Amino acid sequence: MPAIYLDHAASAPLLPHAREAMLQGLALDANPSSPHRAGRAAKAALEDARSRVKAALGWSGEVIFTSGASEALEIALTRSHAARRAVSAVEHDAVTRHAPGAAVVPVGSHGLVETGALEDCADTLVAVQQVNNETGVIQPAAAIRDAVHQAGGILLVDCAQSAGKIALPPCDMAVVSAHKFGGPMGIGALLLRDLGLIAPSGGQERGYRGGTENVAGAMAMAAALEAGSDWMQGAARLRARLEDAIIDTGGQVIAAASPRIATIGSYRLPGLASAVQLIRLDGAGIAVSAGSACSSGSLRPSRVLMALGLGEKAAAEVIRVSIGRETTEDDIKAFLTVWRDLAAQVRTAA
Repeated sequence: MPAIYLDHAASAPLLPHAREAMLQGLALDANPSSPHRAGRAAKAALEDARSRVKAALGWSGEVIFTSGASEALEIALTRSHAARRAVSAVEHDAVTRHAPGAAVVPVGSHGLVETGALEDCADTLVAVQQVNNETGVIQPAAAIRDAVHQAGGILLVDCAQSAGKIALPPCDMAVVSAHKFGGPMGIGALLLRDLGLIAPSGGQERGYRGGTENVAGAMAMAAALEAGSDWMQGAARLRARLEDAIIDTGGQVIAAASPRIATIGSYRLPGLASAVQLIRLDGAGIAVSAGSACSSGSLRPSRVLMALGLGEKAAAEVIRVSIGRETTEDDIKAFLTVWRDLAAQVRTAA
C-alpha cells in the first residue's frame, strides 16, 4: 500500500479483527449446505454472522449475502416485482448497467435528488445512493422514501459508501459492501424489508442467491461492522482542515453547500487536469483517485460531475480524496504540501 492512502472510498484496508475472523471461518472447511456435523457447524457460523450484521446495521428485515454490492444491485434491479425502474442521475455504473431504459431522476447543482420528480413512480423500483461515491453528498433518504411510497413505488438505496459509518436510511431494500468499511473483498449483502420484494432464483440463501456461501467472508464482514464508527468525528475534523486549505489555495470543493459524509470530498484545481494531479500525488506516495475507482481507467468525463452542472473541462480537473479510520493529520499535511505546489505552478503558468 502507498505510504499515504487517501482512497478509502475505493477500498478500505482490512481491519485486524476482520482478518482474524476470516481466518477462523476458513478453518471451518465444510460447505454450509452439507447435512453432516461439519456442514452444520459452518451453517451455524454463517447464521451467526447474518444475525450480527443485522444487529450492527440496525436492520430488522432480511439479509442475503452476496459477492459484493454489484451483485446485490443486480439481484434487486433484475428481480424486483416492480414493473418499472428509475435511477438518480448520479448513480454508480453498477446501477445503470442493470437498469437499461430506466427513468432518470434529476439532481440539482447541489447534487441532491429532486423529490418532486418522484411523483410518477407508481409500481417503480427507485434506486438512489445514500452517499454518492464521488462527491460524498448525502441524499435526504427519508424525504425520498416518503415521496416514493406516496406514489406507490419501492425504494432501493445503495449504501456501499455509508454502511458502517452512518445509520442506514429508511428504505425497502439496501445494498452494502464489506471492503468499504474494513471487511474483505468478495462479500456484501442485499438487505430486504421482506423477501417477497424480489423473485427467488433457486440455490442457496433460502433460494434467493445461487452459489456456495462465503462463510469466512460473512464472519469477517460482521467483525468489521462491529468495530463501530467512533472514528467518524475525527474524520470530520481532518476533512474540515483539508477543505479550508484547499479553498485558501484557490481550489473548489464540489457540492460544498450540501450535506456530505466526512469520509469523501471532491476537489477541483482549476487549470490543471486531474490526470496530472494524480501522477504528481502518486509520485509522492499519496494515493487518491479521480471519480469512481471502478471507472478510473476511462477517459469519459464523470457523469456525476456533469449532472451537477460542471462542464467537461471542469469535471476533468477534479480529484477525490477519501478518508478512513487510519488517516492521520500528517497524511492530510503531506497531501496539502503537494496540492499547494501544484496550485502555485498553475498560478505561475497563468
